[in-house]
Amino acid sequence: MSEKKIPLGGEFLLIPGEAEHCFVPEEFSDEHRMIYKTTVDFIEGEIRPNDEKIEKKDHATVKKLMAAAGELGLLGTDVPEAYGGLGLDKISTAVVTEAFGFSGSIAVAEGAHTGIGTMPIVYYGNKEQKEKYLPESAAGTHIHAFCLTESGAGSDAIGGCRTKAALSQDGKHYILNGEKMFITNGGWAEVFIVFAKIDGADFSAFIVERGMPGVSSGAEEEKMGIKGSSTTTVIFEDAQVPVENLLYERGKGHHIAMNVLDIGRYKLGAAAIGGAKDALKVACRYAKDRQQFGRPISDFGAMREKLAKMAMKCYMGESVIFRTVGLIDEALHGADPTAADYADKCTEAIREYSIECAIDKVFGSEVLDYCVDECVQIHGGYGYVSEYPAERYYRDARINRIFEGTNEINRLLIPGEILKKAMKGKLPFMQAGQKLMGDIMEYSPLMVELPDEPLAYQAHMIEMCKKAVIFVAGTAIQKFMQKLGKEQELLMRCADMIIEVFAMESGLIRARKAIAAKGEDKARFYADVVTAYVDESIPKIDQWAKECLSYVEEGDTLRTLLVGIRKLLKYNPVNGIALRKAIADKVVDKGGYPLEY
Repeated sequence: MSEKKIPLGGEFLLIPGEAEHCFVPEEFSDEHRMIYKTTVDFIEGEIRPNDEKIEKKDHATVKKLMAAAGELGLLGTDVPEAYGGLGLDKISTAVVTEAFGFSGSIAVAEGAHTGIGTMPIVYYGNKEQKEKYLPESAAGTHIHAFCLTESGAGSDAIGGCRTKAALSQDGKHYILNGEKMFITNGGWAEVFIVFAKIDGADFSAFIVERGMPGVSSGAEEEKMGIKGSSTTTVIFEDAQVPVENLLYERGKGHHIAMNVLDIGRYKLGAAAIGGAKDALKVACRYAKDRQQFGRPISDFGAMREKLAKMAMKCYMGESVIFRTVGLIDEALHGADPTAADYADKCTEAIREYSIECAIDKVFGSEVLDYCVDECVQIHGGYGYVSEYPAERYYRDARINRIFEGTNEINRLLIPGEILKKAMKGKLPFMQAGQKLMGDIMEYSPLMVELPDEPLAYQAHMIEMCKKAVIFVAGTAIQKFMQKLGKEQELLMRCADMIIEVFAMESGLIRARKAIAAKGEDKARFYADVVTAYVDESIPKIDQWAKECLSYVEEGDTLRTLLVGIRKLLKYNPVNGIALRKAIADKVVDKGGYPLEY
């Protein structure tokens, strides 16, 4: 671990990213690579042969496969060794999660079980709770579920919680009444993390077993995709939950819910990137096999550009996910899972990077959506029939923009958390905005001297994009002050700018590390991807910035602001078509995503 201070969550907007605090897949240890290979082998050897059974809702097969995954240790990477797990770093967990992204419905069951279903006990359970529930979770013999969502509550899951808990007369049980909906693993889970308000007020969490009196599941939901996963309501009718099954502390359920959702978000992002890479592989294989006009369609520029863009997005998605997970690993370094303050340290460490976790979720799920859509398109009519996997990939992917908080909620969270940190003095965002407003008219892009190093121009433009975010956000804050939170259209565009900045910089740092390690010739793919991606992103950021400023101001004030944004985002485009041709050559030659773990 570096001796330098770990960057704060959201601080990437204010300072250039440092390579030593940006973990990249090329830095995997031998153990990471072994874990990845073990997971991929399990999916290819055990899950893929059962795809048809899984799709037909053969839940017995799914539970059998989960237990088999547990035997290999794939469900216990986050569980401490003292409680039957492997106690590995977050990089290892992300590696497993990404590989499970190849597996569709099983990925959903695995993610809900190992993430939001088990991590509340890992982080917030007492010794007795951990000893009782974690070994069976790591082994996969007892599946876990997370019960937060309710009918009518939607995105306001905490404020809208109507499930109630009351202490029994003898003081031995909490009596739960309510109904949770859309619960992943709801039909087969043995253990539920359930949120309820004690006496209608104190939002709290409980560990509930299926066998406890008053606990039942509703019918399986008929879903568009992820058909092999279990999704049901979970019903509590005078359910008797022992008082010792209160998780953490009374009234602190929001700490558990928010912290665990952050974990769920970066894990979902990792799984989505795994699915996107698999969609690219399937699309590339089909394009090389499919003949038209006497040639494989992978020879045609229109198809090659699709493959290139899919690979570019996969690269950026990988870079974003592992940068975030590396930061969380650094923040958790040295935390003792057996210590009394472990829950507090975990809360602090993971909540610190809630902005980055939200970015992971939005970016990863939208990369997946893009890739499965293009996978169908490359297949043409065959992509629309269930004989080919492209059809199922397309259906399965759609839920990820809704899981773990909709992408709209996560987009609003990103600028909202930055502003909260700024108001608390944790991020000098306001000061940076004030300084930029003073400097902007003196700034001239023609006077900038760039260092003689690879990707220097791209690095410069990424820093200018950061300034554009600060410029736009600062203007919006001055205009709306405390009412800014109601301007969702404005905040969504700011979020999109922030997401692109984080993605571009993550990819840039990774490329520079590759160039330093391999030389420019051997790292050409990295440089080409970053150059092409930045070239595509700058016009989007420019458009979002102008839309925001045009909403905030008008007349002479607006014209002055637009002069400022033109200075910041003055950009000389590159030959993007040629770059994507070169990227496509690598993809087609490899038969999928060119970078291997």
